[in-house]
Amino acid sequence: MSSEEFEKLHEMYRSLYEELKLMPDKAQKSHGEERKRLVRTFDERHGEADEVLQGMEEELRVAPPSYRNSMSTKLRMYRRDLGKLQRDMKNSAPGFGSSYNTVPGNHGIYSSQNQHSTHLQSQRALLLQGTDALNNASQSIERSQRIAAETEQIGTDIIEELGEQREQLDRSRNRLANTGENLSRSRKILRAMSRRLVTNKLLLGIIILMELAILGAVIYLKFFRK
Repeated sequence: MSSEEFEKLHEMYRSLYEELKLMPDKAQKSHGEERKRLVRTFDERHGEADEVLQGMEEELRVAPPSYRNSMSTKLRMYRRDLGKLQRDMKNSAPGFGSSYNTVPGNHGIYSSQNQHSTHLQSQRALLLQGTDALNNASQSIERSQRIAAETEQIGTDIIEELGEQREQLDRSRNRLANTGENLSRSRKILRAMSRRLVTNKLLLGIIILMELAILGAVIYLKFFRK
């Protein structure tokens, strides 16, 4: 059962009842065409209230037992109230029931089931169509909200994932930058070592040449000079 739908029907009935309960006094104080107009209006509103009560009874058929029992008691009270208003209207407008039933084209207070069947059926159809439209609109809104929530969640997940990937890229870029700096320092160190190696080789060559020269001088002085 849709509790919202039942409450809407309940509000409709209360509004119709508040309008109906004022009509017997007005009919008693009025005369002629004004009274006829009140009688017709009462007949129409009474039929509408009866249709609303039928809709409420249909909603209660699928309601939980505890709720259905309490509201069924209220519905019986509402029907008694409608019956009392109908009797009050008959007493306030005596003679109109028979005159409306005998004159072709007029509608009496107590012939609503036959003389207003087309009118009530059309109103019932409109009421059901409106109810279906409201239910469909509510379901459509719920689906849209659910899809929007899912889309928002997906977007949030994507943003979080992109944030994590950005952090990973930043860390990779920092590591590459550090690696580049280390390579630059390594190249500088290698160049310095290469220069030192060349310098050491030159010094070693000079030392060897000097030692050979000294050795040659010693040999010359010892063996060839007399």
